[in-house]
Amino acid sequence: MAKSKEMVIILTGASRGIGQAIAHHLLSQDHKLVLVSRTHSALDQLHYQYGSERVEVLAGDLSDFSLAQKAVALANERWGRLDGLIVNHGSLDPVQKIADTTPEEWRKGFDVNVFSAVGLVQAALPSLRKSHGRIILTSSGAAISAYQGWGCYGAGKAVLNHLALTLSAEEPDVITVSIRPGVVDTEMQREIREVHNKAMSETDAAKFSGLKTDGGLLKPEQPGHVIANLVVGAEQELNGKFLSWNDEALKAFQ
Repeated sequence: MAKSKEMVIILTGASRGIGQAIAHHLLSQDHKLVLVSRTHSALDQLHYQYGSERVEVLAGDLSDFSLAQKAVALANERWGRLDGLIVNHGSLDPVQKIADTTPEEWRKGFDVNVFSAVGLVQAALPSLRKSHGRIILTSSGAAISAYQGWGCYGAGKAVLNHLALTLSAEEPDVITVSIRPGVVDTEMQREIREVHNKAMSETDAAKFSGLKTDGGLLKPEQPGHVIANLVVGAEQELNGKFLSWNDEALKAFQ
């Protein structure tokens, strides 16, 4: 992994879990971040800890597609460039069998998990072409494995994997990688155990409950630090790939 210079990066989903771990790692290395979250208050601690010279916060729901252009404009107005984009936000909803959901519920799920990601990429590409920057997409094992009730979420993550593949063919000056972060001890996992388990199969619900009970969940810093290192150092041979955070090909980033 090449030693990185100071970079300007947009990060979504930074208020908790993996995103928060990514933010701390990048800011501790003196990079500059535009942090996008639904609520400004959730990111106040990062702003306070690292200072306004290195942190900008943009509050809003990413299903409002205008937020993408605002984030890119903020990076360019504040620091004159954009070097990286980490698409790390997402929602499991709707967690229901396909037969029990509506197209409207899937549309809402795709607005958050898919279309907002496409909008962020489209808004960032002109700046990332200039900087020969990087896009890192936080995917999921659900993109390639089926869980009862997770159809919308898993399909959305599969779209992100193909988005990375397509960008590798269309954007030669930008490196895009999709990362499977593993099963991480986050708020989403708590919701799976305590809320969404009712719509899941007994086997799947027991699996996720057991991972917590048996200490089988990863710490957010484990995949978070890999994603952070990738946005500043991923090289051409990783372009378009969908890889687990602990893949042998990512040994230099762990």
